[in-house]
Amino acid sequence: MTEAELDDDPARNDLLRQNGWMRAYREILSIPGAWQFSAAGLLARSGGAMMGLGMVLMVSALYGSYGLAGALAASNAVAWALGTATLSNLVDRYGQRRVMYPAVIVAASSLALLVVFAMLQLPAWTLFPPAIVSGATGGAPGALVRARWNHATNDPDHLHTAYALESTLDEVTFVVGPVLATALSTGVHPAAGLIAPVVLSLVGAHLLYSQRATEPPVLPRTYTDGVKPPLRQRLVLLVPGVAAVVSVNLLIGCVFGSIDVSVVAAATEWDVRAASGVVLAVFSLASGLAGFYYGARGWGSPLVSRFLWGVAAMFGASLLLLAANSVLLLSVAGVLVGVTIAPTLINGNSLIGRLVTRDRLTEGLAWMGTGIGIGVAIGSSISGQVIDAGGYHGGFMVVAGFAGLAAVIALVGRGGLGRAVRARSMGDESAH
Repeated sequence: MTEAELDDDPARNDLLRQNGWMRAYREILSIPGAWQFSAAGLLARSGGAMMGLGMVLMVSALYGSYGLAGALAASNAVAWALGTATLSNLVDRYGQRRVMYPAVIVAASSLALLVVFAMLQLPAWTLFPPAIVSGATGGAPGALVRARWNHATNDPDHLHTAYALESTLDEVTFVVGPVLATALSTGVHPAAGLIAPVVLSLVGAHLLYSQRATEPPVLPRTYTDGVKPPLRQRLVLLVPGVAAVVSVNLLIGCVFGSIDVSVVAAATEWDVRAASGVVLAVFSLASGLAGFYYGARGWGSPLVSRFLWGVAAMFGASLLLLAANSVLLLSVAGVLVGVTIAPTLINGNSLIGRLVTRDRLTEGLAWMGTGIGIGVAIGSSISGQVIDAGGYHGGFMVVAGFAGLAAVIALVGRGGLGRAVRARSMGDESAH
């Protein structure tokens, strides 16, 4: 079976045209237990969208230092990115509930300790251990939910739509989360914007991990004749094609991080700093809506090709940011960049699902999130330095540079990705 045959389903496309594109979402949400674990996953990861900003708002208000606040948030983000891969490997080996219940309790307790230390005005260095521990043990609820979707259905069309739904919900958290964190921190108490994610994470985690019926079973990793398989079969990043997809995701994270900083810098230079939040919300909303529509459609082109064109479109749209000299033009450019993001992320997650075996799926999907997390830290750091040296325009040049590099990697890796997908599909067919 060719890659095009895997993706082209004329019958489904005709059905969607006859019954409306919302039918695709009704189909997947009618799968037993699906809407319950998806809703719980939304709640569980809502805290993550508030956490970084909550830390910045709390620490900057209580300690009067944006430098300390930024360093603390960055430490938390890096610890999360590195810890997530380890936790996901353990989840694949021992199960979601067994690993993540204690991990989330440790993460929430560490965040609560951070809040207490900050409110007591303890020395700045004492804030870093709880911030790092909370990041390392927080996990990636989005990856765990996607793994449940893979367990719930083997239908590639259903998985395409499910990944689109989850990407849309991701964007929803990044639209609502920062607004809620800001409102709580400025209107209630500086620490309220960080206390809320603690509560949301605990409640969401309990609701998600208590759903045993939809939890993917642990698949034992057995070695034939006691001989370990090749290293590339034991390390997800060495599976053919995975490193290329994760690298593109890392660069998309760099785009995210550099856009955030550049938009704030631009709005500040234009004396409309408050508008930066609106622009970023518009960006996330455009991405979410595009992902929602994309997931409801059936597509006749190969997945690898759609992945490449999505990355190329992101690069092209990012060049428009260089011409923005007002909030209106920046918002328009942000919309055009946004509509390319979610479909590209959907395609990337779908590729991971086709490249790795089911017993490593959670780890593979988690590496996608890890790439985003590390990329955001890199993008924020580099763009911040460039902006300090030459203004917001330099920041948008950094955005375009990262997007262009992602397009190059996708183009260079296209052939290898196509071969890897075909090899995995033939392996699955021979197994049956």
